[in-house]
Amino acid sequence: MGQGFKRRSVLLMLVSLSAMGQTPPTTDRPPEVSISPWNPYRAKSVNAIDSNNSRRLYDLMRGGNIYLSLSDAIALAIENNLDVQMTRYQIPIADTDVLRAKGGGTLRGISTSTTELPTGVGGPSSPLLTSPASGSSPATAVPNNIFDLTLATSGSTTQSISSTSPLPSAAGPPIPQYDPTIAGNILGYHQTQLEPDTLTTGNTVFTSNNATAGLNLQQGFSTGTQYSIGFNSMWQSSNSLRNNYNPYSTGSLGLTITQPLLRGFGIAVNRRFITIAKNDRKISDLNFRQQLINVIYGISRLYYDLIALADDVRVKQENLRSAEELHKNTRASVERGTLAQVELTRAEAEVAGAEEDLANSLGLLDEQELVIKNVLTRKGGREPAVQSAHIVATETLVVPQHEEIPVLADLLPKAMAQRPDLQQSNLELENSRIALKGARNELLPELDLVGMYESNGLSGQPNSLYQNPETPGAVNPVDPAFVGGYGTMLGQILESRYPTYQIGIQLNLPLRNRVAQADVVRDELQLRTSETRFLQLQNQAEVELEDAIIGLRRARVSYQAAVRARDLQRESLDVERARLSAGLSTPFFVIQYQSYLAQAESTEVVAKGNYFKARAALDRVLGTSLEANGISFEDAYKGRIGK
Repeated sequence: MGQGFKRRSVLLMLVSLSAMGQTPPTTDRPPEVSISPWNPYRAKSVNAIDSNNSRRLYDLMRGGNIYLSLSDAIALAIENNLDVQMTRYQIPIADTDVLRAKGGGTLRGISTSTTELPTGVGGPSSPLLTSPASGSSPATAVPNNIFDLTLATSGSTTQSISSTSPLPSAAGPPIPQYDPTIAGNILGYHQTQLEPDTLTTGNTVFTSNNATAGLNLQQGFSTGTQYSIGFNSMWQSSNSLRNNYNPYSTGSLGLTITQPLLRGFGIAVNRRFITIAKNDRKISDLNFRQQLINVIYGISRLYYDLIALADDVRVKQENLRSAEELHKNTRASVERGTLAQVELTRAEAEVAGAEEDLANSLGLLDEQELVIKNVLTRKGGREPAVQSAHIVATETLVVPQHEEIPVLADLLPKAMAQRPDLQQSNLELENSRIALKGARNELLPELDLVGMYESNGLSGQPNSLYQNPETPGAVNPVDPAFVGGYGTMLGQILESRYPTYQIGIQLNLPLRNRVAQADVVRDELQLRTSETRFLQLQNQAEVELEDAIIGLRRARVSYQAAVRARDLQRESLDVERARLSAGLSTPFFVIQYQSYLAQAESTEVVAKGNYFKARAALDRVLGTSLEANGISFEDAYKGRIGK
């Protein structure tokens, strides 16, 4: 009965060890099938960066121009913009943390920074509305930001609400090593040992040939359970006169299981890094979505400003044509003697000012094209074809006649639910609470249940050199049960004939626990700080949304007022020209009204662009820029936008 019970015990032990050696599959994805035994020792390859522009850019080039619609501009920015590409890399980086956590490793953290596109020359403090050089009163149109690098420089912001990164909380109790590890060794050696007496081996010079082998398997589980199963054996042949067996083999197969009962106990505590890493993966998705929103808004703003700048060039060209025509008519009147010479001087000054206005507008347009090329390409202007090409906006901006401006109460719930920065902040708060559980668990004493079972074996041949110093000539008293080779020793181990086992509890009780106490308090304070910051973000989101609605309303009213002002200035100019033809006015007043009209037309151009930028800003604060422009998140991540 005893031998049968021992055999069943060993069999159950081996079955349980076989099951413990298999990592339980996760529920979120099927386990990967490893075909090659070398797969665990190889990392997946990472593709080199692609510095070539997407084919779309060259498809849009015709006759030295890049004919660009807003949708094409957005697609090019997502496909080629380097800020987008850098943020795109953060998603697979987060995947590596998930893989690392599943193996029992700590987290290396993720980046939560996003980048804003350059403001361009039509951004804040836009030079579009500078006073014209032409006009009845002295003014200057010389720009004061000819070399302003901020117009073409991106700005970086951090989306995280945590005070530190990558992991603001204490590490907590160690995570079990989920990846099983096998350690083995085989060693052969010869030993010569001088003995001060002959009682032990019967020789003053003891020599032996030895071989040792060992194999150990270790693994941990999310319950905190850790096991170690090890096999060790030794073979020895020596000149000993005292050993009953020579050569002989010894070996053992042992299992040790440790189960934490306090610190390090529980699935939630031991899988906290896995949960945090999966949340970080979601955060990386949201961070990339926020970067896409930034890029869509940024390129939309640059595109609308490009249209406004091109329209302003046409306004300045028309103003120059009118000034040249007035100069021609004034010269004829002076030559006939109907006007004084000073009127011709004024007309010539008007032409010179109009030329300066046109030169400034053309320069601003060139600067805007340079900024847009840098945003839409991977090589900037280092490609000759791209560098020499002019960007031609193919869209015409038409402000709708009637529009219902949304109210804050209707849009606020949508913004709170869809904004990536708020969703990301929620996940960060969840991560902080998960990490806090680990810090609190670190306060507990270490109380571990430890069990060990070991099966031993011995075999060998009767020692032909055996001598008993107490009874010379005595026969070697060998036990026939141990006579045999290496297989005999293995059979003894597998049958568990000679077991050793123990079970007990280990306690490590810190008399002072100041480190853990400080970590818990700090983590709770950092959580409160993050919760306060989250409230700030919610308030900021509400303010941004209300401001965007106000901005849209103001932009629409401003545009309507600019259109009326332009119409009235044109009527005033027509009246003054008619008065000049009738001899009731002078070129001075015509020049004055001509300048007023040019300024009104430039104001209308900017007001129209501001309206569309206000609409893009509303989509941004709502977090719906991708949906509003028909952009798929999956396509954006792949870097290939469909038509």
